[in-house]
Amino acid sequence: MAMRTRVRGWRWRRSALRRRSDVVEAWALLAVVVLLLVGAPLAGVTVGCRVYEDARARAAAQRAERHRVAAVLVEDAPAAVTSPTGRQPSYQVRVGWTDPGGGSHTGLARVVAGARRGEHTPVWLDADGRRVGPPEDVSAVWQHTLMAGMFTAGAAVAVVVGVHFAGRRVSARRRLAEWERAWERTGPEWRPHTP
Repeated sequence: MAMRTRVRGWRWRRSALRRRSDVVEAWALLAVVVLLLVGAPLAGVTVGCRVYEDARARAAAQRAERHRVAAVLVEDAPAAVTSPTGRQPSYQVRVGWTDPGGGSHTGLARVVAGARRGEHTPVWLDADGRRVGPPEDVSAVWQHTLMAGMFTAGAAVAVVVGVHFAGRRVSARRRLAEWERAWERTGPEWRPHTP
């Protein structure tokens, strides 16, 4: 049974057996560790901060230009159903509302199951009186921020690891080619001399 010994940090120590490729691999591994521990999170935080500022400004602009009016249900929503989760589905039903200029409008709005005719539901309008969605709230801003930051950090990790493995593959091929050339030079000296 062969005994195997592992010497830690051998690529950093001076040795006649240490090759230049060993030193390059050691520095590359150190760079990968630093990029994974510092670079990827920093990239995620940087992009997250940028997305947060953009999303917050967009939400503020939406709050400034959109306003909420009360719409009245013109028809009943389908009846409530029992659900194991306790959440009731929502349905699109016809509603009517009056815009700030006094004009009367009808359209579809999403309401909870079981809502009855004559009940009120909010409808959002832009400055021109067109139907729009509600402005983004704080949770939507944070959701955009966290998703962008996590995606960026994950993409940075994938790129760093991918480049590292590609570099190791190229290094292994180059090392095998060096060994082949060395063996071509020294191999004949090891073969028995035959007349």
